[in-house]
Amino acid sequence: MTLLYEGKAKRIFSTGASDVLRVEYKDEVTAGNGAKKDFIEGKGRLNNQITSHIFNFLKTEGLNSHFIEQISETEQLVKSVEIIPLEVVVRNIAAGSITKRLGFEKGYQFEEPLVEFFYKNDDLNDPLITENHIKLLHLADDNEINALKEAAMEVNAVLVELMNEMNLRLVDFKIEFGRTSDGQILLADEISPDTCRIWDKQSDINFDKDVYREDRGSIIETYQTFLNKLEAR
Repeated sequence: MTLLYEGKAKRIFSTGASDVLRVEYKDEVTAGNGAKKDFIEGKGRLNNQITSHIFNFLKTEGLNSHFIEQISETEQLVKSVEIIPLEVVVRNIAAGSITKRLGFEKGYQFEEPLVEFFYKNDDLNDPLITENHIKLLHLADDNEINALKEAAMEVNAVLVELMNEMNLRLVDFKIEFGRTSDGQILLADEISPDTCRIWDKQSDINFDKDVYREDRGSIIETYQTFLNKLEAR
């Protein structure tokens, strides 16, 4: 198997099948676009297991993704897609950058979910962009932009209910999409506490990477507790 790509959290390898890739989750954690970085043993295992569990759950709810199967504690097989260089962010509750950009108080409940797009470009620090910017950069056309927004809202609705079952609140999350060789758009990358903000309903305790960002506890204990809740539901 040939290493095709290595990012902050994962390595991507070819397989014997041209349309299937192997993803290996790394024991690394970053924040602030890589400004803060650490090796934490066990993190790759947790993110792989959580993502695999969530993608399998989404499939049972009729939402397809690039995910095929988990093949080890730290690896999974996925369909080969060309990643669209956009982070699609869905916000249910104000937290993070939107509180600084628009002045919302942390914890403010939006009347309806908000979808935002960010341009995946490390050199530009992944800036917020408009739909017109997306078309200007030839990242997606109008039909694809609408499809991304619709899919993101569908994922949000399912995840909100999933978190409700676990007595948790889904604050916000970011997801990515990719195109298959025949042009189909599929949910891709991962869904884990690395890519979501998740709060306990009663205490607002974080079950996400803010624990690491803000030095408020063990990311391994936090993610393991979340996985335990996910498996016990």
